[in-house]
Amino acid sequence: MERALQLEGKKFLVFGAGLSGIAAAELLISHGFSVILYDGNDKQRQEDIRKKSPMLKDTEIVLGALPETVIADCDIAVLSPGVPTDLAEVEQMRGKGMEIWGEIELAYIFERGKVLAVTGTNGKTTTTALLGEIMKHAASGTETAKDTGISKVEVVGNIGIPYTSVVGNTDGRSVTVAEISSFQLETVQTFCPQVSAILNITPDHLNRHHTMEAYAQAKMQIAANQGSGQFCVLNYEDPMLREFAATIKAQPVFFSSRQKLPQGMYLEGEEIVWAWDGTATSVCHTGQLQLIGRHNYENVMAAAAMAILYGVSIEKIREALVRFTAVAHRIEYVVTKRGVRFYNDSKGTNPDAAIQAIRAMKWPTLLIGGGYDKDSEYEEWIESFDGKVKKFVLLGATREKIRETAVRLGYPEENIILVESLREAVDTCYGHAASGDAVLLSPACASWGMFENYEQRGDMFKEMVKALKE
Repeated sequence: MERALQLEGKKFLVFGAGLSGIAAAELLISHGFSVILYDGNDKQRQEDIRKKSPMLKDTEIVLGALPETVIADCDIAVLSPGVPTDLAEVEQMRGKGMEIWGEIELAYIFERGKVLAVTGTNGKTTTTALLGEIMKHAASGTETAKDTGISKVEVVGNIGIPYTSVVGNTDGRSVTVAEISSFQLETVQTFCPQVSAILNITPDHLNRHHTMEAYAQAKMQIAANQGSGQFCVLNYEDPMLREFAATIKAQPVFFSSRQKLPQGMYLEGEEIVWAWDGTATSVCHTGQLQLIGRHNYENVMAAAAMAILYGVSIEKIREALVRFTAVAHRIEYVVTKRGVRFYNDSKGTNPDAAIQAIRAMKWPTLLIGGGYDKDSEYEEWIESFDGKVKKFVLLGATREKIRETAVRLGYPEENIILVESLREAVDTCYGHAASGDAVLLSPACASWGMFENYEQRGDMFKEMVKALKE
């Protein structure tokens, strides 16, 4: 908040007129800053954008080509997460000496409370939602975190709520739980969580970051400004994160689903255990959880470790854990029809996420995959099928690439079915499924090109499944 006082007289260019950009513009306008809202899509209309927020009534909006006069007139650019930092317009701004921020950096400048931040290739939405529920449960009772207690909890970021839209609600005793993507971390400068977490790093978004090294570096920015009095929770099973732990100023704390740790959180049999200062304490039994799969146990361990490090009691954490259900679109149970279980994993937008979903299936599975091509490779996904996938139904831009990979790896070609639409995929699976089977939508690909986002894809799947006749 102190840095916000140093911004007097600065003029902002907010790049992107979507949900994140409008929230950023509203925050700046509410604090009296001069704002130009820009979007490269010249097919949009200024009147339609203004309708999204009364606060944009008098704001200058620029669409299409970005005039040099606008760049010359502004001091700081705030990029929406979907805007690549190597875009020609962004390079042009940088060349003119403009500061380049993201929505996360902007919001953090106005943050009054403490931040708990989660990133990782997979599991961050579940972990963030779970941590948010733990912190809300701690705030709702007599439990206090540290000495001051928790006045309120905001859950924000890549989970669907722009950080800038709620940061004005924070105070000295509030906690903001944030899901942060690699896109959002590229532009942080002062962002500094009290407790951060990197759940895992596997190939994703290489069409945006170009190299695995650049993608990993973006993720690791979450701990860049943390100091010795803060914590960074890391997955011990990720060799890259074990190396990373030795390079940070924050205190690294590991979790592991494979081995017992002398300090940190680990899975011992079916017990999740917290070890600290020579004492090991059971957090909960996996049988008490409503989440399924080893990857979800890792999400639970990360969220529980973050809450403990903030000061929440294990008792309060356990109470929140056992009542938590899966987030929408992440191995979400939908319905059982004719003895066939349907699961929606539309948020499985990369091969590693889809691997976790198929591993969680305990039944013969008819798998729906394919979608937008993010330059991913699919070998490890197909190798993880382990005889479970009785039919492999493919759609979208990647369907031929995935089919060719599957056949090359020995998956029976006669069990692969190419379809044109999600409706055809659902009907095809239902037609081939027998009682005791599962149908899993877990595309390993983004939704763009066929759907607005993975939420729309998942919602349509759920509607179609529920409408199936018994």
